[in-house]
Amino acid sequence: MIRNIVPLSFLIIFLFLFLDIHAVEANWKPAKNGDKIILIRHSTAPGFGDPPGFKIKDCKTQRNLSKEGIDQSQKIGKLFKKNQIKIDQVLSSQWCRCKDTAKYAFKNYKEFSALNSTFQPPYDKNAKKQIKELKDFIQKWNGNGSNLVLVTHYVIITAITDVAPRSGEIVIIDKNYNTLSTILTN
Repeated sequence: MIRNIVPLSFLIIFLFLFLDIHAVEANWKPAKNGDKIILIRHSTAPGFGDPPGFKIKDCKTQRNLSKEGIDQSQKIGKLFKKNQIKIDQVLSSQWCRCKDTAKYAFKNYKEFSALNSTFQPPYDKNAKKQIKELKDFIQKWNGNGSNLVLVTHYVIITAITDVAPRSGEIVIIDKNYNTLSTILTN
């Protein structure tokens, strides 16, 4: 009886791993077709919010990526390459943890203030204006078969999708803000 249980347990584990790998690969399918918006919450940066008096242009005053967050960012870049995801452009929030996520994942990116956090004062007053600017940009964007990658914050992603992303989570949407897929990276 025990002999039959051991091989069966290995078979069950193998089946779960096999199904998990194929599920993750299927999650990339919308992006492989291009013309999607790929939102990425910045990678792991321990803490909550930013310290009082932080400055956008001074990374020493902000919450930054941990070693785990740097590794996670590099993994994100490798996942895009492995899945052959075409990228039109990468835009990032001006917060250092987002810029570092973009840098370690993709090397090249541009800052886009509409992706900045609106979580805490005084930036919380910008929420409506930023979301409008972001949505206007998305509606005008034409990927010509490639994807738009936006590295941003929890508050921005939840403002335009139905997803509450974890650190480093990838959310793939269409231009109508329909969530097509999510991919965990940690």
